[in-house]
This record gives sequence, C-alpha cells and structure tokens, in this order.
Amino acid sequence: MKRIYLDYAATTPTDPAVVQAMLPYYSEAFGNPSSLYSYGQENREVLQKARRTVAAAIGADPDEIIFTSCGTEADNAALLGTARANIGKGNHIITTSIEHHAVLETAHAMTKEGFDVTIVPVDGDGIVDPTVIEKAITPKTTLISVMHANNEVGTIQPIAEISRIARGAGVYLHTDAVQTVGHLPVDVDEMGIDLMSVSAHKFYGPKGVGFLYVRSGTRINPFMHGGGQENGRRAGTENVAGIVGMSTALEIALADRDEEAARQTSLRDRLISGLVDVGGIQLNGHSDKRLPNNVNVSVDYVEGESMMLNLDLDGICISTGSACSSVSAEPSHVLTALNIPPEKAHCSLRLTLGKWTTEEDVERVLEIFPSMVKRLRAMSPLGHGR
Repeated sequence: MKRIYLDYAATTPTDPAVVQAMLPYYSEAFGNPSSLYSYGQENREVLQKARRTVAAAIGADPDEIIFTSCGTEADNAALLGTARANIGKGNHIITTSIEHHAVLETAHAMTKEGFDVTIVPVDGDGIVDPTVIEKAITPKTTLISVMHANNEVGTIQPIAEISRIARGAGVYLHTDAVQTVGHLPVDVDEMGIDLMSVSAHKFYGPKGVGFLYVRSGTRINPFMHGGGQENGRRAGTENVAGIVGMSTALEIALADRDEEAARQTSLRDRLISGLVDVGGIQLNGHSDKRLPNNVNVSVDYVEGESMMLNLDLDGICISTGSACSSVSAEPSHVLTALNIPPEKAHCSLRLTLGKWTTEEDVERVLEIFPSMVKRLRAMSPLGHGR
C-alpha cells in the first residue's frame, strides 16, 4: 500500500540533496566555528556563506540574521527580547487570536513579568483587520506580532498594511513566517517587517534549526546567554550541519517556488471541490487568501480524530490541526477564533500538500473519502442516516 503524506504544514521530508550537503559537517568538517584554528575558522566561513544565502532570500543583510534552533525559539526571542529591550518606552504588546502557540504562550508568560498584552480578534475567514490593530495601539505599545500565514487554516494576513500602521506609531512589527518563507515571496523591506521567525523543516530542510531576522537598529536583548556566538545575540555553539542544510533547502525552494506554488494551488482547489462535493463539508479559512497547499474543512457529524485514524489505515497521513497541539482534547483555538462552533471544530481536518504530492495522491484521497464519511456518519448518533 502506497502511503500518501498530506501534512506538510507539520513538517516536510528533508530533501535528499540537503542531506548530502549536510553530511560532511557531521564528520570531516566538524570544527567549532568559535575556535581560532583552521577547523573552526573554516566552519565560521561556512556559517557566513549560509548567512548570506538566507539573507538574500528575504531581502535582508547578512548581519540581520540570527541562527536559532527552530521557529519557536525565534518567536520567543523576538517577543521577549524586543519587549524587554524597550521596556523604557512601554510594556504593551499586541498580537492576534490565531497565532501559533509559540507566540501566544510566550505572550501569556510575559504578563507575569508585568507586560500588558492585547489579543485582537480575526474575522470569520481568519483575517485580522488592520484598523482593529491600529485602534489597539497605545503610547506604551512597543511590539505588534502578526503571523504571515496561519498554520491551521492557511489564511494570509495583510502584513504590509499592518506594517504601515506600526511604523506610523513607532512600533516594531514581528511576523511568524514559518509557513511562508520558501513557499511565497517574502521581502522584509517591501513588507516593512522588523523581526521575522523562520524554521527550516517547513521547506524541506532539517529539524532543529531556524533563524530570526532582526532589522538593523531594532532594539532587542539576547534571549539566550552564555558565549558570544551570533555577535553576542544568541549564545550556544552553532548547528553548522543544520544551518548548511537550511540554506541549501532555501536555495532549492526558491528555484522553483512560483511554479510549485501554482501547481499546489491547482491540486488544493481540486481537493477542496472534491471534498465539498461529498456534502455536509465546509471550508475553513479564506477561499482565496490562503496558502497554496492548505485545505482545512469541517465534516458534519464525524469527529476529526476518527477520520484521521481511518485515513491512516488506508495509508493517508493528515492532521486535525496544528501538530504542536495535536495531543489536546480542546477544540482548535484557531477555529474557535473564527467563531466556528465547538462541534464543528472537533470535526475538522487539515490536509496540506507538498512538492512530492501528485494528482494521483489527491484523486486517491477523493476516492476513499466519501465512503469513509458515509460509514462514520452511519455510526454517529447525530449523523445516522445522513
């Protein structure tokens, strides 16, 4: 039985070319970049080359890139580092109700340090109204954090418009671009971004490495303390192999980004139309302003977990929401923010495509899905006979 992987938003398989690029740095080129002898200095130059590659991919300067262990660390560093560094101006930050837990949980923890956090709502499609953010700004606001695209429902936010508001108020703007870098055009100058979080394993790079973009002149305190790595901005011996893998993966992703986005959009739309045709199925998130690979639906009268497990028996891997919160029995905070009732939120599925998804994969899902839904609805007291 062929296995079909449709959870690329959770993680992507590492591209074989990326693995090959990484291998020498586990054995032959093993030096610590902080060491002064040749082994170390050779790897220091490898890091700088990767830094230049990553920076060019987002329209940044190499000195504005801080390598991290993941997107979550980058989110934590952006919020905590910026808020603490600017406490003299104020203690207020703004974010949205559909952010990743890496942002929302950090913001919640910051309230215990005396920070004031405003969480603005989104509309029924999962998009934040920039004017709502503008109204939330106070003289004590120092940071606004809005993700570029949501990891669950795929909605793309008006970052450039929010940036104009933030700059007009003298407030920094952070965006979690974990789902978009490598998949959509991202230029930090054109979009007016001051801080941006990225994770390699979302664009066919390795797990355990990411980066934080920090615009030159942005006041930010180090999040991790220890040695003087990353120009004193992030302590800890750099993951050379992972960073090489991330820069290689980003180069590969950018080479065919537009073509691949168009291909995935076509497959996405075919999948959406086929699922909705089953009946009693609603698309969650905006129909157009969404990631090329994202499908999130609610299926009346059938729990998402039941569908996920049944599809897994047929070799199809999908998700009921964010991989980072899949162990929770609570309805998705993202779907709740979209005012989707709990009974429908519990009946949701997320299917996300990738560069190895084929038309045959999509058609196989659409072949299996109707009979599975019919069978599970027949077993449900609420869906019996439907």
